[in-house]
Amino acid sequence: SLHVQRGEFVSVVGLNGAGKTTLFNAISGLVPHSGEIRWAGKTLRGQSPAASARGGVVQCPETRELFSDMTVRENLNLGGQHLRSAEGSERLEWLFDLFPVLRARQAQIARTLSGGEQQMLAIARALMMKPELLMLDEPTLGLAPVILETLSKALERLRETTSITVLLGEQNVTFALPHADRVYVLDHAKIVWEGPPNRF
Repeated sequence: SLHVQRGEFVSVVGLNGAGKTTLFNAISGLVPHSGEIRWAGKTLRGQSPAASARGGVVQCPETRELFSDMTVRENLNLGGQHLRSAEGSERLEWLFDLFPVLRARQAQIARTLSGGEQQMLAIARALMMKPELLMLDEPTLGLAPVILETLSKALERLRETTSITVLLGEQNVTFALPHADRVYVLDHAKIVWEGPPNRF
């Protein structure tokens, strides 16, 4: 079992195939599971992924799942479709400040972005939903070091300026540790270690 406290940044690290994505998909309600998943004191069993997302549990998938033939702005607008107009505009400005490259690429078709830009867009679209818990599944996969630095700074800003809770699934330990209050190690679908990053 694992627990994530409100406002905490928790990293789940493990090799490819250890079960990180399956764990996140179970929390989101995308795959059947045994055991119990509780959010803010209530069970998520039987709740649709859409209902979980509307309730504040938002997953940014490893595969990004962008609407590839739509623009950057259209992808972001879909993430914020539940927001009132003024609130959506305010959220967009906040995200463009967090990821300035997306402001410059607003009119660009999503599939024509670089891998790093697509990852930023996927995270920004998830953040448009104003999540209370943001699950980031392998956000650094295949990205260049300069993009990793940009993502790292964005996560630090989220930690410093918001009350968001983050569950990060990563095999890149050097990226995962600096952003963690606590670390879980997943191996063959079992949690084999838990503790603070300095002990890891």
